Amino acid sequence: MHSNHLLLEEPIRMASILEPSKPNFFPAMTKIVGTLGPRSRSVDVISGCLNAGMSVARFDFSWGDSAYHQETLDNLRTAIKSTKKLCAVMLDTVGAEMQVVNKSEKAISLQQDDNVILTPDKGQEASSQVLPINFDGLAKAVKKADTIFVGQYLFTGSETTSVWLEVDKVDGSDVDCKIKNSATLAGSLFTLHASQVHIDLPTLTEKDKANISSWGVANKIDFLSLSYTRHAQDVREAREYLSKLGDLSQTQIFAKIENVEGLTHFDEILQEADGIILSRGNLGIDLPPEKVFLFQKAALYKCNMAGKPAVVTRVVDSMTDNLRPTRAEATDVANAVLDGSDAILLGAETLRGLYPVETISIVGKICAEAEKVFNQDLYFKKTVKYVGEPMTHLESIASSAVRAAIKVKASVIICFTSSGRAARLIAKYRPTMPVLSVVIPRLKTNQLRWSFSGAFEARQSLIVRGLFPMLADPRHPAESTSATNESVLKVALDHGKASGVIKSHDRVVVCQKVGDASVVKIIELED
Repeated sequence: MHSNHLLLEEPIRMASILEPSKPNFFPAMTKIVGTLGPRSRSVDVISGCLNAGMSVARFDFSWGDSAYHQETLDNLRTAIKSTKKLCAVMLDTVGAEMQVVNKSEKAISLQQDDNVILTPDKGQEASSQVLPINFDGLAKAVKKADTIFVGQYLFTGSETTSVWLEVDKVDGSDVDCKIKNSATLAGSLFTLHASQVHIDLPTLTEKDKANISSWGVANKIDFLSLSYTRHAQDVREAREYLSKLGDLSQTQIFAKIENVEGLTHFDEILQEADGIILSRGNLGIDLPPEKVFLFQKAALYKCNMAGKPAVVTRVVDSMTDNLRPTRAEATDVANAVLDGSDAILLGAETLRGLYPVETISIVGKICAEAEKVFNQDLYFKKTVKYVGEPMTHLESIASSAVRAAIKVKASVIICFTSSGRAARLIAKYRPTMPVLSVVIPRLKTNQLRWSFSGAFEARQSLIVRGLFPMLADPRHPAESTSATNESVLKVALDHGKASGVIKSHDRVVVCQKVGDASVVKIIELED
């Protein structure tokens, strides 16, 4: 792949670095996905998360039952009403995850150089000698000297809460392992990861299907995060499954790339999926550490060029217990933005961390600083070159709108859209100003009743960098007479003014359909 140097604007004045950050209505163009759990499920904390900049709430079904997650989601809805902040819902599947089952929940102490047996016999009690797992085929999948990693919730690599094992021998369906570091495993469930080994478990498990068809359908989830996506076929099968579940045919599927198998088939997966989540925790175990930065840059570049949202995980692990990120983590967040990430996903940091609201706030501030020095000019040229000629009608309109907005120093781009596609295309060119996507609901019928589409489309732009949706009054169609469009435009401008994005005498670029033609116009506000 051609060089993808750090997209930094040249030159940066040192004095400007020291200027205090200005508060902004949109904390950052980069979006933040927060995982809601024990430390972040009260209305108060969720309201704090929304105000701090969270725009997608992730519900991780690897733990907790649907009743627990429903209670959290009900609290989220209450918080959305009181804060008046939009927030989308993401269901994260369990997928082909191997787990150690610790029914007694007693802490298990493992000593370096001792041996421990992994067994598929779930009837056994977990102890320092035996760890029962949920997968029968491990003995067939691994061989002597393979590496196995066991940890709780996430792989921090912290040597006291997670353990590295090396396969000593395979004995029938049991796997005898040497313990490489002393650790104490606490809790009821640990994730087990065998490095670079194909695990013959379905990507969408029966448990996942049950969660999606009940909880997912009832709550009209916006995003499905498909854990352990390894092949494009995984995405096709998930899409096929969702298509039979009424409203969920509109749910977007984000393929979660967690191992080398998923990386190997990345290009085909990207074609099928609506977006990508780079699960750097698991990938960091499957790949040598020195390769991690490279796959991140390559994968984000491919997502950017395809115009599909890319989400990076595991950025500020240390904030699970600390009020400030490490220097390396702060740099890492900024580099994820400069590499082209659309959103940052926080897992344990918000799920069980001590500072969920502060974490979102700090990550948002770092993103905003990185965005200021993002080399938009270079990025724009690369994207146009990649798209090539002749451009499609929509692509040329989108790139022209962004170019015009930058040339006239517009404070915002307003895009009228019904499917959300036009707004996403504009965002693909990474304009330096926010894009207000005014989603115009469409009337549709299934022969039994009429309903308006639009809510899904509006919420799904909450994961795209720079896109800020507002749902228009359904009485205004997206392509219509100029009179109704003028009134919707006025509502959008008022929304922009109220939020402080648009001031008097600002220029605004508007992208809309009039009849069969798409129009880009520049308006200058008088008052």
